[in-house]
Amino acid sequence: MKNIKRALKIHRIFMAQEFKRMMEYKGDFIVGIIGFFLVQLSNLLFLWIIFNQVPTLMGWTVYEVVFIYGLSLIPKGIDHFFFDNLWNIGFFIIRKGDFDKYLTRPVNTLFHVLVEKIQIDALGELIMGIALVCVSIPHIGADWDFFRIAAMICMIPFITLIFTGVKTITASAAFWTKRSGNVIYLFYMFSDFAKYPAAIYNRVVQNIITYIIPFALTSYYPALFILRGENPLFNLGMPVLASAVLMTAGIIVWHRGLRAYESAGS
Repeated sequence: MKNIKRALKIHRIFMAQEFKRMMEYKGDFIVGIIGFFLVQLSNLLFLWIIFNQVPTLMGWTVYEVVFIYGLSLIPKGIDHFFFDNLWNIGFFIIRKGDFDKYLTRPVNTLFHVLVEKIQIDALGELIMGIALVCVSIPHIGADWDFFRIAAMICMIPFITLIFTGVKTITASAAFWTKRSGNVIYLFYMFSDFAKYPAAIYNRVVQNIITYIIPFALTSYYPALFILRGENPLFNLGMPVLASAVLMTAGIIVWHRGLRAYESAGS
């Protein structure tokens, strides 16, 4: 308990400092938010064009797809907001030799990296995701009982950790290669598949985004239960299991990478 309180205190200190830093560059924040909304609006326009031609997409209505799209943005936005510093590990912190500072401080290195920075423009992702879910719900004829609503809320931390776990594993590759940003990007781009029902993809893609790079577990499978009440054991249990496996694997790979780490510099 003492260690948890200490970790939370350190997290609050880092967040406070990061907010102060970001408020010095308000223009960057505003531009980032606007840019994100424009990208998402273009994707929603694409959906509107598709559903203007066909009433359903593999049995999914437009509002059900909008729900899945919005649900996919919420955990991605939370991960983006809190844990985006892993991208910096992959792209330049290790390559430039700046990782040494984490080794000199009495804080777990992975925890330090995760909480050191926040990405304020991720609020655009969160706002858009919550808005799309809220807009779509009244148009979906699902049985919105307490259990389904509670399940949707309780699943958010677990499906967020799927994103964080994938980033931790791929960022850790930089301990051996000095730079793994492109690897993070390659794996992370699979999250775009989570914006739409996995049923629309071929079997190979479905297996990849379910069992190998399991971003479909962050939106499509929870939505199968939330919207249609299907197979709660798999659709709710698999995301929880995947988050535990990925985070455990990420921590193991990170610590093995630490043992292999050799300081680098420009």
